[in-house]
Amino acid sequence: MSKGPVRFSDLFRYWRGEPHQMAAVELLGREIPLELLSRDQEWFKVWSQSGRTPEPDWLAPALAIIREFEGCRLEAYLCPADVWTIGWGSTRIDGRPVKQGDAIDQTAADELLQNEVEHVARELLKLLPPASSWAGHRVAALISWAFNVGLGAVAGSTLRERILSQENPNVVIREELPRWDKASGKPLEGLTRRRAAEVRLFVGQAAVEAQQQPARLGPDSPFIARLTPNITLGEFALNQEARRFVHQHQVDTAAELAAFMERVRRNFGGKPVIITSGYRPAAINRSVGGASSSEHLYDAPGVGAVDFYIKGADINAVQAFCDKYWPCSVGYGAAKGFVHLGSRKGRPRVRWDY
Repeated sequence: MSKGPVRFSDLFRYWRGEPHQMAAVELLGREIPLELLSRDQEWFKVWSQSGRTPEPDWLAPALAIIREFEGCRLEAYLCPADVWTIGWGSTRIDGRPVKQGDAIDQTAADELLQNEVEHVARELLKLLPPASSWAGHRVAALISWAFNVGLGAVAGSTLRERILSQENPNVVIREELPRWDKASGKPLEGLTRRRAAEVRLFVGQAAVEAQQQPARLGPDSPFIARLTPNITLGEFALNQEARRFVHQHQVDTAAELAAFMERVRRNFGGKPVIITSGYRPAAINRSVGGASSSEHLYDAPGVGAVDFYIKGADINAVQAFCDKYWPCSVGYGAAKGFVHLGSRKGRPRVRWDY
């Protein structure tokens, strides 16, 4: 193990608010001179909200739509284009190409995605200067497209030519984007769905649909659709198409679990809910060593489960809250960084340790 100094940036890069991390920060705080912890210090001004550069309005919608269609894998894999890929579709790590055997954690995957999206956005706006004055949802739609097809393809596209010729952007996007749904000359269902979602986002329909979203979502609803104000359908699938619900009763059970997690979230000051495991289709459940009767299979009405934690909250306190107020299944996984919340046939009150 390296004996060199620890960089502060590394501490915060892997921060998840877990009990051992919070205890370590407390210990570190006791060693730092009090004058350095003053709000008058320059580091605090930069750290605070007033010192931060606001995120561009295209960032959140771009990340959401890319996550919906890319999915995330933490070990290197060969994509359909025969390129080694990792995380949310990234092909490079630390400036080098991804290679077989590479592995990362979720935090690194999310960082890679945001860095790549920001890079694509910068280059895209150079290729399409008119987009600099567009609303964020329009830019986000084209970032998703460029992320998928590559900036080289964007540069040589008819879509770019038409935008630079000052044609009506809505008309151009409706006509051009759907053409980019093929691999090896054959349409792919996933690409067809993605192009349609990008068109909806560009012309503003996605925002309207989100506002008019019915309370009862379905298995085919977009991953960005919200089961509750702060929890999306895609989070129960870890934003992976292979984990998408296939039956309405599964979505209904997820909505019930999400409603309780919203209650937990409010109790702990509105801190984010982080889902580590939701729906696991049979093949995935077997691959991760899940029990053959796991609640994560969602294999009957009223049956389902989610493993989660509240970012920045004491996991033991979260577990105690769930134990007290959730009437069905609670798995005590706090020692491993999560709480299992679920229900099984007959919906009995069940408790167990991991």
